[in-house]
Formats: sequence, structure tokens, C-alpha cells
Amino acid sequence: MLKLTRWAIAHRRIVVVSWIVLAVGVLAVSQAVGKRNANNFSLPNTDSQRAADLLQGRFPTQAGDADQIVFRARTGKLTDASTRAAIAPVLVRIARLPHVAGVVSPYAAGAKAVSKSGTIGFATVEFDQRANELPKAAIDRVINTAETMRSPTLQVELGGQAIKQAQQTSIGFATGVGLIAAIVVLLLSFGSLLAMGLPIVTALFGLGAGLGVIGLGSHLVDMVDFSSELALMIGLGVGIDYALFIVTRYRDAYRQNGGDVQAALELAMNTAGRAILFAGATVVIALLGMFALGVSFLYGAAIAASLGVLLVLAASLTLLPALLMFTGKRIGRARRGSRPREARAGFWLRWVGLIQRRPAWAALGSTVLLLALASPALGLRLGTSDSGNDPTKQTTRHAYDLLAAGFGSGFNGPLQLAVRLASAGDTVGLTRLTTALRHTPGIASVATPRLNSARDTAAIAVYPTTSPQSAQTTSLVKHLRKDVLPPLAKATGATVYVGGATATQVDFAHVLSGKLPLFIGMVVLLSALLLLIVFRSLLIPLQAALMNLLSIAAALGVVQAIFERGWLASLIGVQPGPIDAFIPVMVFAIVFGLSMDYEGFLVSRIHEEWQHRGDASTAVREGLANTGRVITAAAAVMVAVFASFAAGDDRILKLFGIAMATAVFLDAIVIRSILMPAVLELFGRWTWAFPSWADRRLPRLAIEPVVQPAPAMDEAA
Repeated sequence: MLKLTRWAIAHRRIVVVSWIVLAVGVLAVSQAVGKRNANNFSLPNTDSQRAADLLQGRFPTQAGDADQIVFRARTGKLTDASTRAAIAPVLVRIARLPHVAGVVSPYAAGAKAVSKSGTIGFATVEFDQRANELPKAAIDRVINTAETMRSPTLQVELGGQAIKQAQQTSIGFATGVGLIAAIVVLLLSFGSLLAMGLPIVTALFGLGAGLGVIGLGSHLVDMVDFSSELALMIGLGVGIDYALFIVTRYRDAYRQNGGDVQAALELAMNTAGRAILFAGATVVIALLGMFALGVSFLYGAAIAASLGVLLVLAASLTLLPALLMFTGKRIGRARRGSRPREARAGFWLRWVGLIQRRPAWAALGSTVLLLALASPALGLRLGTSDSGNDPTKQTTRHAYDLLAAGFGSGFNGPLQLAVRLASAGDTVGLTRLTTALRHTPGIASVATPRLNSARDTAAIAVYPTTSPQSAQTTSLVKHLRKDVLPPLAKATGATVYVGGATATQVDFAHVLSGKLPLFIGMVVLLSALLLLIVFRSLLIPLQAALMNLLSIAAALGVVQAIFERGWLASLIGVQPGPIDAFIPVMVFAIVFGLSMDYEGFLVSRIHEEWQHRGDASTAVREGLANTGRVITAAAAVMVAVFASFAAGDDRILKLFGIAMATAVFLDAIVIRSILMPAVLELFGRWTWAFPSWADRRLPRLAIEPVVQPAPAMDEAA
């Protein structure tokens, strides 16, 4: 670390110019070539994937996404001649657009696409590819053409997976709110505009370069549509935090060494710099651990978030020391009227003294609080929130509400059955199948089967009575696969798969639920092993794993209470619904990595004091007194950034923001300030117990300068 710091100091002008060129250049190139989004929902060995593969191979015109154009006659009925004259020609134009395989008019024979009242109807747009593979330009052409039908007498809305994917939610407002909140926190913490500006500038340069690299990388790796937003949210939070840790340690060192900028900077980078390098490594390990799930949908998000963290980490380790060499004297100088370090640390000394006088009660109380917050997570229902949860201003929400009013909620998420017939033209078996489906509880209607040109494969649209996100719809999919279809397939000789967007989401939730324990175990094990090597302690890795799991469970409990049960949901503008299946996985990966930021920063300082003093209680007291203020300031920055995303319209980003803001808040305030010092006080010297044989065999990876340990001290002393 010292070599890197000294190089950055010696070449500070080159470093600053290089970062400016890198950030601006990569962003410019990325903007020029554009970003490619691809929501790859490939789920090998699932029924929905088999359905998609069968249709793709034998019935390609039915293998793509099927979206809806929904109409509502404000006056008269849709069957009126004037209304038909406005709708029919435009549907013909849409059918000729690129990537559109066909359009089923609401007036087509057997379509049954006009409500009983005659005022609501829908046309089905059949694309030649699945929603995640369609180019946005093709979807936009359909949207723009359909919107030409809007008039004072005719409401036109669009719904479906492809339409939803094309609606990009702007996060500019949320990002601005997060930045302003971070600036306020940093100003209160540093009391200096210049000191406040350095973490912001460092984070923005790292994040700019990161977003540019992510944009370019999207042409090589499939990245889900919210990958950049996720990377922005995480990168902004950790980037400011990393720089904050270094600047704080630099200021303390500068004031202690009499004003030597380079010496203070080298000490800060050799201590706080090592700590953030360790923290960044654990974040990346946790994020890339999502590859162990074998779900391609998550790969791009993991890569994007990792790139964001790596670039802001690189900026903190190179750009920040270069900038500090230019501004170090002004930043290190105490502001007029500021209190000395001892006075500022007084609160934390009193606080940790209170914890150390009653460590058992502090540990018990904080654990009970976390368990109470985590308890709602036991009722977590994984699924996919449907368009009924979209913002009320979006066309997908309007289309959802119109279809639900005219035909029932199930029309918003039809199941698509892919049927391989026993023999070409086996209409008898197909009729038997559709008749049985129409008499199955939970099914509102069954569309007329559509046969491919070889007449050996059929596609059947099945409309449930309940909404796509409903637990009853999930139960229906399982009931069809387990109880209804196997006997029919055996009797007719046909092979039947349940597919479509709704069934795919059911399979997605099932796959992730099954692999989640393996993923958690792998990430926890790798992080614990890293802590074991760094701190040479058996307790520290165990404590970190259990406490991080507690904070994540509590965050998921809060998310379940708000987003699924609807507690306080109106305050952030969400409707109750299931938790999207990938949220717990990604929240675990991200929050576990971020929690290690504070773990590494606090424990490294306690370990440093333990090596100097050899007294466990004093090490905990001094470690928390020296880091409590910066950890709470860093947590406040991260909470502000994450919570600001709850102000946006996107439900996914709201979920991420609330979950991560809650987890970071609990980690910094409850765990690092109460539970952890209490537990370390209870264990005393045993905190640093480590077998000598393991110490000799394990590699060494220090995140603080090596010092000669103090002579062993008696506990009584």
C-alpha cells in the first residue's frame, strides 16, 4: 500500500489528469455506442424453459413475447363502426413493423377480446422474440404507432413484458437527493467545504469511469436493465464512504504529527487505505458469489455492481491521495473554534464505557431487537410484482387496470401451454386437453389452440382467475404441472409444458429459493476465511458472520413488512405484493459485502490498539472511540444515498434502497455501536485466541501496519 501511495504522490499531476481523461473518455465512448440491456431469464431444466425451447424449435411465431394494446371507448362501444375504423388500420400497420410476428385484432373471429360491456377490449401483439431479447427500438415503434389511435373518444394503453421493459425509469432525481444528503452529512462531519468535496469528487470520478465501463461491458455480457442503476446506488455509497475513512484518518494524523502532509497521508493510506481495500475485496467477493447460483439473469448485475465498486475503490486509493497532496494543508488544518480530538471522542468514550459496564444486557437487548425486526422475514413470499404495482402514470399500469376491470386480473398474466402432439393433426387429444383445462378451478378461460404449419405443435393461452403476482396463480401453475396435465399427457400421448412470463417467474422464484442456502454458505465461508487470515482470530470471523446475517435478516423483515404486508407502504407509494425473487439474493450479496466495510474498519482499529496495548477492554474502548464518529458519518451517507432511491418510481429500486438503507443503519448503530463491543468485552482476551499451528500455516494478509505486540498484561492490571 505504501508503494502505491508514494507512487501516486510522486506522480500526482499525472494521476489526476489520467482520471479526468479516463472518466470523461470512457463515459463519452459509452454514450456514443449506447448501452445494451438484456434480461436473460434462461432457466435450464425448468418447465417454462422447455416450453420456450419447444415453441422456438417447432412454432417460432408463438415463441416470442405476446403483449397487449388495450382500448377503452369513452363514448359508445368498441364495436361501433367509427371506432373500428380508427383501430383496424393501425393494427395492420403494427403487424408490418420489424420484430412483430402478427397482431390478433379484438374483432377477429374467436378472439373473445371485447368485454361484456363492449367498452374495453385488447389486441394481442405477437413479437418474434422473447421480451428480454427484443431491441428497444422495435418496442418503441409499436408503442408510438399504437399511441396514434388515442383520441378524446378512445383511450389506448399498452401492457406486457416487452412494453414494461421499454419503460426506463429515470433515477436522476433520486441520485440528486442522495448527493445533497451526502453533502449535508459530510459538511456536518468535516465542517469544511473542501474536506466535504474531496470524497464527493473522488466517488464521482470513480463512478463515472465505472458507469462508462459498464455501458461498454453490456455489449459483451448480458446485463439486466437496472444494472447501471444498481451500480450507481452502490458505487455512490461506498465511494463516498471509502474516501471519508481516508480523509478522516488523514486529518487525525496531520494534527498529531505537527502538519507533515506526506507523513500523514502515508499513515492514513497504510491504515484506512488497507482497511478499505479489504472492505472492497469482500464486497466484490460477495457480489461475484452470485455466479454460484447458476442463474444467468444475475450475472450481469453482479458484474456491473462489482465494476462500480472496483472503480470507486481504485479512485480512493490513487486519485484521493494525489488530490490530498494538493489540498492537504487546508484540509488538515483545524477549523476555527473546533474542539480537539479528545473532546470530540468524549461521547464515544462515555458510550463504550456504558456498554462495557453492562455488556451482557447490551448484547441481549440488541440481539432481541434485531430478531424482532427479522421475524416478519419468516413470512417472505418470493414471486414477481406485476404491473398492478407500476406507477399510476405509466401506460402498463393503465393497461393492467383496464384488463382487470374488463376481463379479470388473470388476463394480465396468461399462461402459455406448449403442446407437442402425439401425432400430426391430433385434434381429438387437443380438444380433450382444452376441455379439461376449462373445467379446472382457478382458470377463467382457455383460448382456442393455435397449431404450427406441421400441425404437430400447439400453443394454448390459459387465463387464470387471479393476478400474475397472486399466490393462487402460483398454486395454479403447480397444480397444473403436478395434478392436471400429467394424466392428460399420458392419456393423449402429448407432451405438455406450462410456460409464459408468469410461469417463468414461478420457476425463477423456485430456482433461487433452492440455491439460496448454498449461496449464503459460500459467501459467509469465504468472508470468514478472509477475516481469519487477516486478524488471526477464531471469534472475529464467527462474530462477523452471525452479526451480518442478523442485520440482513432484520432488513428483509422490514422489507417484508412494508412491501408485502403493506405496513407504512403508502408513505413511499407502493402497493402490497410479493418480494421479487432475486431481491433477497442481491440484498444479501450487497449488504453482506457492505457490512464488511464497517467490520474491517472497526476491527482493524481495535486490532491495532490490541497490538499496541495488549489489553482487550482498552483496545475495544479506544478502537470504537476513534472510529465511532466516522463510522456513523459514513453510515449516514450510505443510508441517505440508499434511502433516496425510495423516492423514485421503480419498485425494484425502492426495494433495494429500503433494504440496504435499513441494513446499513442497523449495522452501524445497533451492531457496531452496541452488540459488537458488548460481545468483544464479554470475551476479553479470548477474542484474539488463535492456535499457533494455524498461525504458522496460514498466509499473512495484514490490513494495518505491523507493530511489535505489547507484553502480555494481566487482566487485573
